[in-house]
Amino acid sequence: MENIEEQIKNVIHKLRPYLQRDGGDIEYVDFKDGIVYVRMLGACAGCTMIDETLKDGVEQILMEEVPGVLEVQNISSSL
Repeated sequence: MENIEEQIKNVIHKLRPYLQRDGGDIEYVDFKDGIVYVRMLGACAGCTMIDETLKDGVEQILMEEVPGVLEVQNISSSL
C-alpha cells in the first residue's frame, strides 16, 4: 500500500500532461498537516487563472483521490 506522499505524487503525475499541454507544469514540493505544497511552473506560474486551476482542478482531484488531503497551496517559484 502506498503512503500518502506517494499517492499525491502519482495523482500529480497524472495531471501534469494536461498542464503541459497549455505550456505549464506542476511540481510536488511537500505535504504537511493535510496541505499539499506545489510549485506551478511555465505558463502556469504567471497565469491569471492559477487560483481556479489549483482550487477547482488540482485540489479537488487530490482531495477526492487521496484521503488526508485538505488543501493545495502554490509555493512561489522564487522560494
